[in-house]
Amino acid sequence: MLPGIRIRYSGCNIGPAKITCKERPILETLRGYIVDYGYWAVGIALLLENAGIPAPGETILLLASFLAYSQHELQIPYIILVGVCAATIGDNLGFFVGYRGGRPLLDRYRNVFRIDPAAIARGERLFEQYGSVTIFFARFIFGLRVCAGPLAGVLRMPWKRFAVFNFLGALLWVSVISAVGYKFGKHWDRLLDFVKDLNIGIAVLAVAIGLLLWSWRRWHKRR
Repeated sequence: MLPGIRIRYSGCNIGPAKITCKERPILETLRGYIVDYGYWAVGIALLLENAGIPAPGETILLLASFLAYSQHELQIPYIILVGVCAATIGDNLGFFVGYRGGRPLLDRYRNVFRIDPAAIARGERLFEQYGSVTIFFARFIFGLRVCAGPLAGVLRMPWKRFAVFNFLGALLWVSVISAVGYKFGKHWDRLLDFVKDLNIGIAVLAVAIGLLLWSWRRWHKRR
């Protein structure tokens, strides 16, 4: 970390040696994993989160990008490469599990991981309204990022369509979050709040694009 830099985040001091945090000791633990395991920590966290297992993937991605800025032990291009691959593979794993297990497995999954039923219901409404495009912006919606892959499988979305939007969505999400973590690394106290607002903004933009594509397809079919 750059000499003399000490950053506060929600009661946390992020300094050159460690993250001292009264309210959020998890940040120090996550930092330790990233320092010890490097790109493996990023890849495993994103793979698990996108496969449907609640894991702090976005936080680790932000923290890894911040450390790439401050300590230069990780390189941002490799973080993005690993992140995109892990997120894409994870969502595909979740898709095939959901496809094979169906609705009964989804119900058990929701109970085991204590997934909010409202998140599942919201995801189903979005899939019903926007179809495959939902996968493109799902990672920017809190709660939906974890269950989008399995839910798409349960709803029997065509895999080829899923695979395309899944990869494009992973590329956009990982690139944006990594760039934000890197560029705003000196301002960790504002970073996560900014990312929340950014997620909402990009999700709204993606929905608008999806609506335009859906409207164009309907108009094209009628002609």
